[in-house]
Amino acid sequence: MFGRTQLETPQAARRTALDLLARREHSRREMLRKLQQRGASPAVCEATLDQLEEDGLLSDERFCEAYIHARSQRGIGPQRLREELRERGVAEHLVERYLQAVQWDWTESAEQVFAKRFPEGPAQDLKERAKQLRFMQYRGFPDFPLD
Repeated sequence: MFGRTQLETPQAARRTALDLLARREHSRREMLRKLQQRGASPAVCEATLDQLEEDGLLSDERFCEAYIHARSQRGIGPQRLREELRERGVAEHLVERYLQAVQWDWTESAEQVFAKRFPEGPAQDLKERAKQLRFMQYRGFPDFPLD
């Protein structure tokens, strides 16, 4: 293949995985997809990922926590985070455990997101109010009250 590295050996796959992990945390599913895209066989991928997990270098728990922290800082709410993490292959029990952690005040986050986007407050016009609700739902705050 032109422009792609063939990861035929476990050492090459591990080196590539470590390069990816040096940039940011990855879920196991993300890492599997990326290694396969770079030409690693399924057997080499699985062995490499198992070894990385055993060595403590690849962790869905760490990925989940880091992902929630980073995305919540950008105003993303729990509903959207739940979906994004599910797409990335993180186990449901991990997602729920980290979303329900004491450190996250989702009500306060929702209020900050709303105030930043709509400094004038909740609209009186029904059409504008619906727009505000859609925005909050898109951001992952489906139960945000517009009182």
